Amino acid sequence: MSNSTGTVIATFSRRMDVRLDDGEIVSARIKGKTLKPVCGDFVELGPLPGEPDWLITSVSERKNELTRPNVRGSAEVLAANIDQLVLTVAALPAADWFIVDRYLAAAENMPADAAIVYNKSDIEAPNDNEELRAYADLGYPVIVTSASEGDGIDRLAAQLSDRVSIFVGQSGVGKSSLINALLGKEAQKIAEISRKHDEGKHTTVNSRMLPLTGGGEVIDSPGVRDYAPAISDISHVAHGFREIRTAAAHCRFANCRHLEEPGCAVKQAVEDGKILARRLESYRRLLRLTERLGENRY
Repeated sequence: MSNSTGTVIATFSRRMDVRLDDGEIVSARIKGKTLKPVCGDFVELGPLPGEPDWLITSVSERKNELTRPNVRGSAEVLAANIDQLVLTVAALPAADWFIVDRYLAAAENMPADAAIVYNKSDIEAPNDNEELRAYADLGYPVIVTSASEGDGIDRLAAQLSDRVSIFVGQSGVGKSSLINALLGKEAQKIAEISRKHDEGKHTTVNSRMLPLTGGGEVIDSPGVRDYAPAISDISHVAHGFREIRTAAAHCRFANCRHLEEPGCAVKQAVEDGKILARRLESYRRLLRLTERLGENRY
């Protein structure tokens, strides 16, 4: 079996689609039980004699990983070799900013760039939104779009150009619709918002990488109702919040956790209005969650 190299562009449990380096897309399965390729992985594989499938025999070292904790508290890898996370929120369903913060914390720790997209501006424009303004002040690109009207799509395309980006966020915010608008076709299945629960229906069941006409690639990932990054070291939680790690340099104690310690520069920055109180609460929630998951890890 002569081996080739390629990129995993879609995953279906232990089967996946791989784009070979020459552009051909093949269906592949995994050799053995230890290999766990994910979307974005660079793999080595070869055709199986007399079968339509190819066999993945190795996975190259990853530049980074987007993770979440499994039930045992260990890291589950969702995608690999990502240049940018695109955190997507919308007028409907209402934005959960704590989920946005956790994805941003994941990006900071991977590391990878991150941008925030506010979609469905045709339903409700984010006029002077405090959260979006705070993210912009931290240096994150904030892009307002309407996939249905085409607003902001050119700016979004420019942000994605020549990068491997992954769209992440709550179910129903329009990630697939935005990708369709970028590609000018219905590349991904779209579903209506579930009016019964005011939550999005899960329409993307597997991550899939798609090439953009302007250069770069985008991964459409399944929508979530909650998310947390898998963080192995408690000290890395603060690293996920740009303004907190900056202010922490002025805390009285080097190991300050920004909870009840005296001389905490982070708490002082909140009191002075330099850090959003909700962002500090978001950090504390993720800190407590990471501690609990660490206790369950074995």
